[in-house]
Amino acid sequence: FRSETMCLAQLFLQSGTAYECLSALGEKGLVQFRDLNQNVSSFQRKFVGEVKRCEELERILAYLVQEINRADIPLPEGETSPPAPPLKQVLEMQEQLQKLEVELREVTKNKEKLRKNLLELIEYTHMLRVTKTFVKRNVEFEPTYEEFPSLETDSLLDYSSMQRLGAKLGFVSGLISQGKVEAFEKMLWRVCKGYTIVTYAELDEPLEDPETGEVIKWYVFLISFWGEQIGHKVKKICDCYHCHVYPYPSTIEERREIQEGLNTRIQDLYTVLHKTEDYLRQVLCKAAESVYSRVIQVKKMKAIYHMLNMCSFDVTNKCLIAEVWCPEADLPGLRRALEEGSRESGATIPSFMNIIPTKETPPTLIRTNKFTEGFQNIVDAYGVGSYREVNPALFTIITFPFLFAVMFGDFGHGFVMFLFALLLVLNENHPRLSQSQEIMRMFFNGRYILLLMGLFSVYTGLIYNDCFSKSVNLFGSGWNVSAMYSSSHAPAEREKMVLWNDSVVRHNKILQLDPSIPGVFRGPYPLGIDPIWNLATNRLTFLNSFKMKMSVILGIIHMTFGVILGIFNHLHFRKKFNIYLVSIPELLFMLCIFGYLIFMIIYKWLVYSAETSRVAPSILIEFINMFLFPTSETNVLYPGQEHVQRLLLVVTALSVPVLFLGKPLFLLWLHNGRSCFGVSRNGYTLIRKDSEEEVSLLGSQDIEEGSNQMEDGCREVTCGEFNFGEILMTQVIHSIEYCLGCISNTASYLRLWALSLAHAQLSDVLWAMLMRVGLRVDTTYGVLLLLPVIALFAVLTIFILLIMEGLSAFLHAIRLHWVEFQNKFYVGAGTKFVPFSFRLLSSKSSDDMA
Repeated sequence: FRSETMCLAQLFLQSGTAYECLSALGEKGLVQFRDLNQNVSSFQRKFVGEVKRCEELERILAYLVQEINRADIPLPEGETSPPAPPLKQVLEMQEQLQKLEVELREVTKNKEKLRKNLLELIEYTHMLRVTKTFVKRNVEFEPTYEEFPSLETDSLLDYSSMQRLGAKLGFVSGLISQGKVEAFEKMLWRVCKGYTIVTYAELDEPLEDPETGEVIKWYVFLISFWGEQIGHKVKKICDCYHCHVYPYPSTIEERREIQEGLNTRIQDLYTVLHKTEDYLRQVLCKAAESVYSRVIQVKKMKAIYHMLNMCSFDVTNKCLIAEVWCPEADLPGLRRALEEGSRESGATIPSFMNIIPTKETPPTLIRTNKFTEGFQNIVDAYGVGSYREVNPALFTIITFPFLFAVMFGDFGHGFVMFLFALLLVLNENHPRLSQSQEIMRMFFNGRYILLLMGLFSVYTGLIYNDCFSKSVNLFGSGWNVSAMYSSSHAPAEREKMVLWNDSVVRHNKILQLDPSIPGVFRGPYPLGIDPIWNLATNRLTFLNSFKMKMSVILGIIHMTFGVILGIFNHLHFRKKFNIYLVSIPELLFMLCIFGYLIFMIIYKWLVYSAETSRVAPSILIEFINMFLFPTSETNVLYPGQEHVQRLLLVVTALSVPVLFLGKPLFLLWLHNGRSCFGVSRNGYTLIRKDSEEEVSLLGSQDIEEGSNQMEDGCREVTCGEFNFGEILMTQVIHSIEYCLGCISNTASYLRLWALSLAHAQLSDVLWAMLMRVGLRVDTTYGVLLLLPVIALFAVLTIFILLIMEGLSAFLHAIRLHWVEFQNKFYVGAGTKFVPFSFRLLSSKSSDDMA
């Protein structure tokens, strides 16, 4: 109903036991630390060296996890949440991890070198194999131009002049990636002016790039050139295009020797590489056994030092002083944790705590379980509750799924949603659900909200008698068609009533049942809407009237409940004047206008029957006439209606000025007239800047309590701190917002009717366009057609009516709670209690490693 009572405690931790005490506190998650070194830079705090050491260990562990994942080694979780390592083991753990990192980096580096060499040798063998077919040579010939007699006919090359220069033929061979071939060839032609011969051949199989590790298609090339200068240009171009250049053998024997040497080296490299990989895998497997627990231990250790950096030292530097917010119910647990930490460290002087009185606003803690957590999150998304104010989540557990169900009312759709949520609830311990993708995790976290939404939708679906847009006849209709026939009545009765005969039935497409005729309407349906309305042509008119009035009734009850909850807030915070000057005028304004509207709706339902329905006045006209004071006589709902309405209007008119001016004038009177009571205010100093209202109330608290008004001291207030204009403006804005909001918020609840209508009509359209068509086909092809029709109907029902319409109703239900309900009493200006707890670290680290 309210947040936990908090207190500010001061912890005195001995320097030798501080680490163990905080470790014990972190395991229990009882307290929230305050930063006592806000003006000190992060790099100038006492334990910054230890934090840096933890960050270095985190870096090493992140590298280990990366290598283990790359090797596809499963990470055993081990102990779910190992405790923070003792200080004695920290240096040993750091030394072990550093040695392991150096060894791993060295082995990995050697492995990469071996792998790169192996890939280069494999490329070399492919290059030799392919280039063997490029040029046919004999051992006895020197590699001169005579080998290319075809060049004699080339007009660009003067063969005889080149021979006289004694030019030698040179070769550059290698591999180039497929995408660079065209550009490479163009560049060679432009730079070498055609003094080269380039031959290409595509490799049959893609090879892995030694530099990047990417598997791509390669081309083998052989470039023949004349002259050293052109040779230098060719080599530079090859470097520019990142070609893998390999030496080209000049003779067949040399080629054979190189080929044999390559095969031998490749075999040796395969052997060495396999042994290296086996050794690396053994090292990683050994590291994987403890890496999970090490990661959590280092995170816990780092969190402890972060908290120690928020503590201050006493004068002797032998004791750390920490200030923490702690729930009063957890104070015994806090003392036990300090004793446990002192005992583990073996200290002779125990650490202890002391409660400090404070006027600061504590953080808000509302304990939740897996059922209430989702509803609390809905409220917290609007704003974390102020300290000790009424918590709307308690009522949201019922009102939220109910208002959703009013908009989503369908027995079939609600039951499907309930089954889906029940499946999530029954399998909530399954690890794949809690670690699934973001959208599925949202459904999983809100599984209990979905469960209640589905359950309430089943209930409202039974009230609306709607199941996949069809009505269910469980108890038999209360309407009797045969009673409308003239043959079923005596001759004297037939003259007074409009009855049916065979001629009327034959010649009229639409027949109307008259409930005033005896025997036609035999009583209401036991649960919800009578199924006969599903066949009626005026069904929509009837349901719209019912749902619209129901929406207004529910909305006004919901808002009035919010105003009443505000009274509990004023009582708790000892501001009784707010009840008389704010809450009661608000209630009178709401009930005298909109409460009276509910009375008229229910009165008309109860008093007027089928016989007198034709003379029943319109509620809308009567409600408008309430403000217009018509001179002509109108048909009234009940005798004395005019006097009652005028009285209600007078009460409403009187409540408005009280709402606007009551509270500011009362606070001004308190401020100016406090000295008359002889109440002296001394003793406390202002820790934080108070609001104007609290400043003026310094004298009123004792007066309201009526017991110790002369004895209790209070804070001194100077006249300059009270600003009447600001209080008046704030109250006027609040009052205008409330008065206009009563009208707009009541109209806003009509979304319950609008979305319910939209959902029912969409269901009807889907049934008419799919299922009705499938069911009307003759029996020969009907069965074959019905299967895909049912499948399509199920898919569209899930995606359009359950997901899209469900999301729409969910958002509108949230809006009704945030805007229309919570703004009547809920401030939501608090700060959330964030305890120092290792549980949050454990879940976060497991998500990161996954």
